[in-house]
Amino acid sequence: MTGNTVTLGIDIGTSSCKAVAVAADGAVVATATADYPLYTPHHGHSEQAPEDWWAATDLCVRQITRALPARGAEVTAIGLSGQMHGLVALDSDNNVIRRSILWNDQRCDAECAAITEAVGGAERVIEATGNRLITGFTAGKVRWLRDHEPENFARMARILNPKDYLRLRMSGVFATDVSDASGTGFYDVSARCWSEPMLRAVGISTQMLPRVAESTDPTGPLLPQVAEGWNLSPDVQVYGGGGDAVIQTLSMGITRPGDIGVTLGTAGIVAAASDFCPENKEGKVQVSCYNRPGYWHVMGVSLTAAGALQWLADTLSELGPEAGVSFSKLIDLARNTPPGADGLLFVPYLAGERSPHYAPAASGGWVGLTRMHRLGHLVRSVIEGAVLNMREILETLQDLGIACERIVASGGATREPFWLQTMADVFGREVVTLTGCTEGGAYGAAITAGVGVGNWESFDQAFTHLQVDSAYHPNPRNHEMYLRVFEAHRRLFADLTEVYKDVELARNND
Repeated sequence: MTGNTVTLGIDIGTSSCKAVAVAADGAVVATATADYPLYTPHHGHSEQAPEDWWAATDLCVRQITRALPARGAEVTAIGLSGQMHGLVALDSDNNVIRRSILWNDQRCDAECAAITEAVGGAERVIEATGNRLITGFTAGKVRWLRDHEPENFARMARILNPKDYLRLRMSGVFATDVSDASGTGFYDVSARCWSEPMLRAVGISTQMLPRVAESTDPTGPLLPQVAEGWNLSPDVQVYGGGGDAVIQTLSMGITRPGDIGVTLGTAGIVAAASDFCPENKEGKVQVSCYNRPGYWHVMGVSLTAAGALQWLADTLSELGPEAGVSFSKLIDLARNTPPGADGLLFVPYLAGERSPHYAPAASGGWVGLTRMHRLGHLVRSVIEGAVLNMREILETLQDLGIACERIVASGGATREPFWLQTMADVFGREVVTLTGCTEGGAYGAAITAGVGVGNWESFDQAFTHLQVDSAYHPNPRNHEMYLRVFEAHRRLFADLTEVYKDVELARNND
């Protein structure tokens, strides 16, 4: 990268828009955020207005260009990132028909089942796309629109994901990138093209879907009026970018096999870059085309990770301030409890589970609880249960041929060293945190645009600024013990499957 040029990255999240300007040395030189509302008109529904995304983006970019030394003249390219799977339905004039149905909307379970049956079963869906069809994906939402809002379905001429609605508003171009296309349920990730069997099952045509570009490809320049409003050159190109769950891995500097990215937040994400498309025959993980051309992103998501400790802290806080509950106190209790929590196992399925077991009805619990166990055992077992579950995802990746030499960790919970050391002991791998990769999807989007425009020769060059901030190595004795605990943990799901069904029936009867 040369001179004082910068690239912009824009990320449309579920709660806010974030924009960053990234300089030649990989440093973030300006940031801006803007919030927008989330609508929940019914239980299980989650929607947003695309116009709110555009208004927030406009505000963020104007703030950034005013903050830059050359007031935007140094901007060479724009990359986009955003929440995946959301349905933006447009009419023939590109007007939004209804609010976007988001990734975390749960209304289309029956529609996903109907699509799966129409294609010939889960195995056929995986053959057609590389993934099982889950309620988060766009395809089920389109089928729901067809079945429940036929007048809106009849008006629908085009379908976009959230970040690509921004692209349309910025450049007038109807396009997406390979990683975001991968999460629609309509895309064959192995062949990198739209899947005709899935389109037929939903009742749409390829003409309704956007052109698909690689993440580092230019998709079109800014419209003159947009460029003028943002004080940017009309020659600035908008690049492919990527879906947030995928490009977050890229932003951690994971560009080649060997490193595994673990994002430890409310949920736990275990992800890797692969130079081949794995055969995901059982659909235990999610395979997407990666932001590096010719590569694939392989990811498993545990719906509850550090969120399990948050749940325990919230529950204990109901005792009142006099109980003195705090995260630091809970961590101290766990630290002073033997590894393995004296035989206490925690099943962390507090919100159901997605990977490696797709089980919306699964629930959490303790196994092995006795009178000898105290609060420290409960806390330590919650942390260990979350990490053991992510170890199961890691094993699934390795079974698919994905190499693991090192764990690169990120996410809010990684600020606590106890989590990181537990990960090292459970995984049996070095666990590192890196400097300079905290901006997530917006940062990754800026990097893809910079590589695309030639400001960096490669992703490797773009990420040379990332340095190891902290490193944790497995304690051999603890790791040996966790291997035995892991074998017990991984059997629990099968052992409890029938119990989950009975519990779900009881819950529904209430």
